[in-house]
Amino acid sequence: MVAPSSQNTDSIKRQMNTKQEDFFPPRITLCVGTVVLRENKVLFVRQAYGGLKGKWSLPWGFVDGRKPDGSLESPDMAAIRETQEEAGVVARVDGLLGIQNHGNEGEPRLYIIFLCHHISGEPKPDNHETDQAAFFSLDEMDGFNESFDEFCEWIARRVLNGQHSVIPQQSVNPYHPYLAFF
Repeated sequence: MVAPSSQNTDSIKRQMNTKQEDFFPPRITLCVGTVVLRENKVLFVRQAYGGLKGKWSLPWGFVDGRKPDGSLESPDMAAIRETQEEAGVVARVDGLLGIQNHGNEGEPRLYIIFLCHHISGEPKPDNHETDQAAFFSLDEMDGFNESFDEFCEWIARRVLNGQHSVIPQQSVNPYHPYLAFF
């Protein structure tokens, strides 16, 4: 048996002296994104501010958690909201595409990416967070002379090349009306 280091012992003591309230709610930022398909093309938006300014990315954003009316916003609802806000497109979730652990300046983040299909609307930026929006095929991506966010491009190419799996939504579940993905 290995004796715990003093650093591990200090950490254990701090945890034992911490109240449950200090752990709740959990402290991780939850981000959501969509891969919206229409006729073998993926929806992209060009970011208008921040570290991604001028780069094309998938529509994404943060889960608000609780809406102004007091109701809860689920990750899938947040993803659809962000898509409509940033690109002017109404989409429907087909399933869970993937989850990515990430961090930003030491803050843990969890990205949830949903595969969606286009319902209505033509791509139109919000002119606040995004300044352009468009659907791209693989050929259009290959011939494009502007920059894509590396992670978003990787995801879009995998989807358009059929190199992905989707966990379908299950609307009939014990927590209905919230969706489950199994």
